[in-house]
Amino acid sequence: MTGRLAGKRAVIVGAGQTPGETLGNGRAMALLFAREGARVLCVDREADRAEETAAMIAAEGGKAFAIATDIRETEAGPAIVAAAISHLGGMDILINNVGIGGRGDGPAHLLGDEAFDLILDVNLKGTWRTIKAALPGLRDQGSGAIVNISSLAGIAGGMQLAYEVSKAGVNRLTASVAQANAGKGVRCNAVAPGLMDTPMAVTGIAEASGQDIEAVRAARNARVPLGKVMGTAWDTAHAALFLASDDARFITGVVLPVDGGMSSRIG
Repeated sequence: MTGRLAGKRAVIVGAGQTPGETLGNGRAMALLFAREGARVLCVDREADRAEETAAMIAAEGGKAFAIATDIRETEAGPAIVAAAISHLGGMDILINNVGIGGRGDGPAHLLGDEAFDLILDVNLKGTWRTIKAALPGLRDQGSGAIVNISSLAGIAGGMQLAYEVSKAGVNRLTASVAQANAGKGVRCNAVAPGLMDTPMAVTGIAEASGQDIEAVRAARNARVPLGKVMGTAWDTAHAALFLASDDARFITGVVLPVDGGMSSRIG
């Protein structure tokens, strides 16, 4: 590794992962950031998942801490900032990786109020809550990088209205935060993964639909223009690493597709 984040203090919200045979985006980012020299605060709603990620980092010789919090709660953002100050001495990088789908989501004529409210509360308002809490410290220190994990669904789809709207909102949130804080040296960008081979995506879809995991994986692979194979959590992690690092010091307000060419097919 090159030490691209040497001396940086990174908070990964959503650093645990859904159980499964592959790696999730949050855990991959936490591991990669630590390998690149960052001290990492692993945040997840499930304490054991955050702790497992932190233990994996420690086993590799890195420095990591874990806390559990639910970003639907009003005090979650301040609690995360307080933990970052306590464990890391502050924050240089904030990664927002929390997101849910399913739970009754669907097209407009089938989607119910409860599912719509829940998905927007987690995916969009949760991201805003952590950013809102982190910004005062980042602005005061005159530097910082925020990376939001969005989705290709922010510009494509048709069958998951709540998820699509929530991710389109994250894209606009990213641009707004970037513009409002550029003068204070704080950057905000997003990564928009396409079809990825992660537990939440492949295992989650298979379980929800009653399909075989390998059948779901094969169908998703076939839809990807680049090589007919999905990306992995490492592809998301390396994109986030670039945007969080000083290599991207002059980049803010962008949504970077990591999708094997799917968005270029859409237009």
